Amino acid sequence: MKKWHTLCIVIVLVAAMPLISHAQGSKKLRVLVTTDIEADPDDSESLVRFLTYSNQWDVEGLIATTSIHQKTRVAPESILAILEAYKKVQPNLLKHEKGFPSFLKLQGKVKQGLPVYGMDGVGKGHDSQGSEWIVKVLEKPDDRPLWVCVWGGTNCLAQALWKIKETVPAEKAANLYKKLRIYTISDQDDSGPWIRNTFPGLFFICSPGYGYGNATWRGISFAMPGSNKDVVSNDWIAANIQQGHGPLGAVYPDVAYGMEGDTPSFLGLISNGLNDPEHPDYGGWGGRYNYYTPPLSTEPDLIKSPGWPVALPEKGPLWTNAEDSVCSTIDKAWHKNEQATIWRWREEYQNDFAARMAWTTKPYNQANHPPVVKLGHPDHFTVKSGQRFHLSAKGSFDPDGDSLSYLWFQYPEAGTYKILYFTPYAANLYDEQVTAPVVSSPQTIHFILKVTDKGTPRLTRYKRVIVTVVP
Repeated sequence: MKKWHTLCIVIVLVAAMPLISHAQGSKKLRVLVTTDIEADPDDSESLVRFLTYSNQWDVEGLIATTSIHQKTRVAPESILAILEAYKKVQPNLLKHEKGFPSFLKLQGKVKQGLPVYGMDGVGKGHDSQGSEWIVKVLEKPDDRPLWVCVWGGTNCLAQALWKIKETVPAEKAANLYKKLRIYTISDQDDSGPWIRNTFPGLFFICSPGYGYGNATWRGISFAMPGSNKDVVSNDWIAANIQQGHGPLGAVYPDVAYGMEGDTPSFLGLISNGLNDPEHPDYGGWGGRYNYYTPPLSTEPDLIKSPGWPVALPEKGPLWTNAEDSVCSTIDKAWHKNEQATIWRWREEYQNDFAARMAWTTKPYNQANHPPVVKLGHPDHFTVKSGQRFHLSAKGSFDPDGDSLSYLWFQYPEAGTYKILYFTPYAANLYDEQVTAPVVSSPQTIHFILKVTDKGTPRLTRYKRVIVTVVP
């Protein structure tokens, strides 16, 4: 225990600096959102954050749907109201980064599903504006995957898949299914399990089952041992997002049950150098997920609404809950659970959002912008057992001229070598000397470089370096 206590202290002392960056290619991701907006204020909150990153993606749709919490109503007008606020700040956002889509472009992609709950809205005669739009987007002559972020029930997506299955030749349909990347915020109706059982092999991220108590996404803001509660408090939100942050901040509602429960569906799609969307097991702002067939949970779930369907066993694997072991800077103790895969980054993603909200009103020279992280070597390389090598952040810089802090650390859960064997000797070493462990078979080790500036708020970007160690 003494050894682990010492290791925890070392990590805490050194963890005063954020961020990574591993470019995810020049092509933007295609992203489509379905939302039970108005069932809970958190969908509106997530939409505000989503729009401040909308230049990073090709936004393919914003579709209003139902859920267990809102069975007979859809509210596209609420999406449009937030877009009206975005319209007023979009010109200022463009002063900070290129590519923010126009109001008119986004307005044309607002659609709605049927005001019907779950599987009652799937099958013959249940096509909707929203489900037809999903089919149309999938059938575009575009080879890029389509990321579908599901914030409520999945019946609109389920209907689109049903329609493809019934009307499209099997070979073409299979190619359309391969394009899908689905992240659902738990199962909020009975069509999610139907999708997974009817279309096995889909790229599907979910904490399955009905009830939220053990879901990974709760790490976004819920108060958990070791997590930073201050940066998701009402006071922090008022100061950094709502008050004095223009029209878009003004439409960010107060928190009811929990802040932005739907945001993890797209946090992992933000290009920050840490996230790698095609590898949910690598971990990032949106959490970390392993690919397996989860057992049916028998644990009591206190976060569950009356009227949920009966949970059924999964018939095949999906990307689902995985645990990280994190030494918290808050209580200086180790915590191992699914939610830690998200809350470990909480200060970084909250600061990043705060900075982008400042972009909605401030000129470029009065706002902070993230550092640009560089490496003095490739982001993948191979070494032999026991070999000494260097990790270098050579060339990293800040566009605002801010000073930078550096931290290299190992992410053992992300690699095949699961032993935490490397901890930095000191903070702020942009060049770190490392000795490879002795292995009897090839192993991958993930090293993360966090580079944090000293602007306000402090912003972090990352680089991930994957080192293969061979005997």
